[in-house]
Amino acid sequence: PRSLRTYSCVHCRAHLARHEELISKSFQGSHGRAYLFNSVVNVGCGPAEQRLLLTGLHSVADIFCQSCKTTLGWKYEQAFESSQKYKEGKFIIEMSHMVK
Repeated sequence: PRSLRTYSCVHCRAHLARHEELISKSFQGSHGRAYLFNSVVNVGCGPAEQRLLLTGLHSVADIFCQSCKTTLGWKYEQAFESSQKYKEGKFIIEMSHMVK
């Protein structure tokens, strides 16, 4: 049976992702631990910019809750190292901004 577990914005409780979209729990955000998701909902996306992250240079765009406008994490637009290409199009949400 499919899991009914979901992840929501800790500030306004807007739905962000289903558990089935979770790829990894072992990521690092700007302010602590973060989860990597295949897809998310109810988020807006800012402009892409290049950032040097722990795993190298990436083009990322900050994502924010559509409901309360809190910055949640980012979307990987482009990875410049071949070993990191799997992240392209995926989303990071910091644990401090979501509840199960």
